[in-house]
Amino acid sequence: MVASNVSEAESVYDRERQLKALDETKAGVKGLADAGVEKLPGIFIHEQHRLNKYTVLESDSSIPVIDLADIDESSSARRAVIEKVKYACENWGFFQVVNHGIPVSVLDKMIGDIRAFHEGDLEMKKEFYNREFLNKNVVYNTNFDLYQVSSSTNWRDTLNVVLAPRGPKPDDLPAVCRDVLLDYADRLMNSLGPTLFELVSEALGLKPNHLKDMGCIEGFLLEGHYFPACPEPELTLGTSDHSDSGFLTVLLQDQVGGLQVLHDNKWINVKPIHGALIINVGDMLQLISNGKLLSVIHRVRANNVGPRTSVASFFRTHLPPENSARVYGPIEELTSKENPPIYRETTIKDLVEHYYGKGHNGISALEFLRIN
Repeated sequence: MVASNVSEAESVYDRERQLKALDETKAGVKGLADAGVEKLPGIFIHEQHRLNKYTVLESDSSIPVIDLADIDESSSARRAVIEKVKYACENWGFFQVVNHGIPVSVLDKMIGDIRAFHEGDLEMKKEFYNREFLNKNVVYNTNFDLYQVSSSTNWRDTLNVVLAPRGPKPDDLPAVCRDVLLDYADRLMNSLGPTLFELVSEALGLKPNHLKDMGCIEGFLLEGHYFPACPEPELTLGTSDHSDSGFLTVLLQDQVGGLQVLHDNKWINVKPIHGALIINVGDMLQLISNGKLLSVIHRVRANNVGPRTSVASFFRTHLPPENSARVYGPIEELTSKENPPIYRETTIKDLVEHYYGKGHNGISALEFLRIN
């Protein structure tokens, strides 16, 4: 860390130098782990008052788990699931689903092949290393907000793939994870995703296709994260406090753990369930539901046992020009004279640009859209 007698200008310069040095290796955090670092470089050290702003609830409490079995065969089972989805989205912003229709073998291979990419040949990974998030379909790097001074660097590398509405050619994807990535994404976009949006629509008291007809399911971004074992996990994070910017997120994680959800001003550990998928409400869904559904702050703790591998899939348009002009605001059916809109209208493009501009700073991107 920078000594206290170093001027602020020198301190910023030193940080920028360290960031640039890390970026130029194109090896990410994995490169540092492979080099056997025993002390965290200063850019990774988070301020303790931010790390410990909320206490961690050390108990068996966790996010709701919802069984999707029989929702297409039994109207009573479907109604029961809709009520559970409604409760989870309104009170937690998170839930896990089981019996979701995607074989465990596919989930395990997805995790395994994303891990294989990150642990693969460096020269292969360098072919995908880039910082042009909003212009390319396939990007690998470390920390999308690496150069933002307000953010401490996270102990994480990521493979980003935009798959809809304008996806890459199959040959543009890393060969090591290409087949399962396309298979998994297809199952989310064309089966589980539509089912989830139907359930959420009905949970809001709307027709099943309401959110789909609004275009909420048209965009799809997948991020394959890799969190190496960290030498000083108590000083940093795998992913800083943040909410997600899209409509819905589907998270597949391995069994290492580390995901925490902020609930009643306490961090709740999300226990991995093999074969389950984690679903959470994003900022755009909170906005169009007029705050009825919650896009909740969450984070990932660093660990010393890793690596941890996860795959986050976001239902949200990412690349222009698709959906760039479509304006979203609180759904008319969910507002009234007694319940007026609490957010201004926005385009996904404008919200995403604001989101990427601020980085993972623990503040919801919706704050700048709130009507005072």
